[in-house]
Amino acid sequence: MNCKNKRNFKMFSATLTALVLVAAAVLGIYHTMIPDEISVFSGEAIPSYLGADASCPCESAYAAEAEGLYYEQEAQYKLLGVIPLKTVNLVSYKDVKVYPGGMPFGVKFYTNGVLVIGFCDVDTEKGKENPAYAAGLRLKDVITHVDGKEIGSALELTEAVERSEGRPLSLRYTRGDEAGETTVTPVLSKNEGIYKAGIWVKDSGAGIGTVSFILPESNYFTGLGHGICDADTGELLPIERGTVLDVNISGINKGVSGTPGELRGFFGASKTGTLLGNDACGVYGIFSQCPKTVSEPVPLGLKNEVKEGEAQIYCTLDTGEIGTYSVEIGNINRASTGGKCFTVKVTDKVLLEKTGGIVQGMSGSPILQDGKLVGAVTHVMIGDPTTGYGIFAENMLRLIAKE
Repeated sequence: MNCKNKRNFKMFSATLTALVLVAAAVLGIYHTMIPDEISVFSGEAIPSYLGADASCPCESAYAAEAEGLYYEQEAQYKLLGVIPLKTVNLVSYKDVKVYPGGMPFGVKFYTNGVLVIGFCDVDTEKGKENPAYAAGLRLKDVITHVDGKEIGSALELTEAVERSEGRPLSLRYTRGDEAGETTVTPVLSKNEGIYKAGIWVKDSGAGIGTVSFILPESNYFTGLGHGICDADTGELLPIERGTVLDVNISGINKGVSGTPGELRGFFGASKTGTLLGNDACGVYGIFSQCPKTVSEPVPLGLKNEVKEGEAQIYCTLDTGEIGTYSVEIGNINRASTGGKCFTVKVTDKVLLEKTGGIVQGMSGSPILQDGKLVGAVTHVMIGDPTTGYGIFAENMLRLIAKE
């Protein structure tokens, strides 16, 4: 190869390398710009990104699901309708209106099985023993069966252990998404004279929060914006059944830096609904009757409609009436599927004076922006009670869609 051909080959190689790098950079930009999941209302056009359009090759296969609150399918983005760029999850929501919440509610519930929250050694004639831990049980395990019989309370487990007289017990449990089985041999407590397994469990609880929104006609509701978790382990409680009750707010502990405040309240006497589930994105259930305090229904806004800036929250303080208070939305993460999708900063002087910002019990307070219900308050920042987190309303709507 002569010198001229060598120069031409080097120029061609350099040009080809540059084109490959540019193409890779362009693809990288598209992958960054185009979300992994896109939300639209049924019938709306799928948004374009930098001139790239999307199509749904399997749209007809999902037509039968269109009657639900939402359905999912794949959408493929192509440049100039030819060059494949990215496949995304397209979520199509029914265009619904909801009653904004803001009213407090209480729940009393029982777990599905019993949650392991601790271990304690048993003093025996042979020394200290812990049969449950030795058998492989660990914190956050959920015990569901003893000797093949389903259990629903801590008392049932305690009675089975005490009646065993030291006979090995077969226990079935779940650990996260995994199921397991082990054998626990209770030991006789030297001090108490009864058989023990060396384990602490939890089977029930109660708490208060704020309703986020209610679906008209069906009276399905969501609240909290985060799950009900065990205070000792932080584990989401596997609720089997629960009762919804009225709550009267009796006072406020104002939040300060380092110490979250709280709304103090007490349960009413009558049942107002049924709790159907507990999820990382909140709780959901159904009211026996729609609360009389609801305002006119408003459109539900999707995550792509949420913007940084002014918004309002609805919540009930010690006046017993739902109030409207000013907040600022910031730091939006549209990819979030949990309860921390954006920040919420309280700017309302009245709310700051009364509560110091966001306090326990306000979780679930609906957030409205431009006349649409776009989310709910979830958590407070311990170091700054004026600021907390919010969840997208559509993340909570999916809870109701499970029913």
